[in-house]
Amino acid sequence: MEELPPLTQYTPKQAVQLQKELSGQLVFSPLPASEVKTIGGADISYNRFSDIIYAGIVVLSFPDMQLIEECWIKTTATFPYIPGLLSFRELPALLPVWQALQHKPNVMALDGQGIAHPRRLGIAAHFGLVTGCPAFGCAKSVLVGDFEEPNLPKGSVAYMYHHNEPVGAALRTQTGVKPVYISAGYKITLPDALAIIQQCTTQYRIPEPTRQAHLLVNRIRTLHKSNLT
Repeated sequence: MEELPPLTQYTPKQAVQLQKELSGQLVFSPLPASEVKTIGGADISYNRFSDIIYAGIVVLSFPDMQLIEECWIKTTATFPYIPGLLSFRELPALLPVWQALQHKPNVMALDGQGIAHPRRLGIAAHFGLVTGCPAFGCAKSVLVGDFEEPNLPKGSVAYMYHHNEPVGAALRTQTGVKPVYISAGYKITLPDALAIIQQCTTQYRIPEPTRQAHLLVNRIRTLHKSNLT
């Protein structure tokens, strides 16, 4: 991938154009679960109406989900909060965390979208393209994609379509709970992403990589907030 200006230098209009260009560079290759020994989870946390953000990545063993490493950063976002352009706000915080990791995982799950995105470049796809690491999205809500509700039992899947293209899948991680939304981002296929993330679910709706990352950044944010009072 060619060297590009820092993401913080783009206007929203330029960011939309860059997404369209970068989506054409995505590749999707098989990554069987048998080849995965470690998995990372990434998330962002911030206080409402604040540009201070906390970005964190956890690295877990796979498939037993034991914590190997966690890393985080506190920084200031310089790109506005605009749905569909969140990678321009959040990637500048996540990338230094990625670079600081001592144990780079075989695959990354990010709390957000892969190609289930209006321009096929959600944060998981953008992250994978920039870092070269296989990555997929594990989102709590839908950005784009029509689907029928998956069946109620744990493990049920319903594929999501946008403009008649398959972009992801709604996955029931626990019987009867609201699904999570999985989409391939980079160097992984949707079937492989589903097979991997289903081995990352315990008794919670949110799979362990993104759940542990969420707990990390919220813990750090709360700690910093309490230290200011």
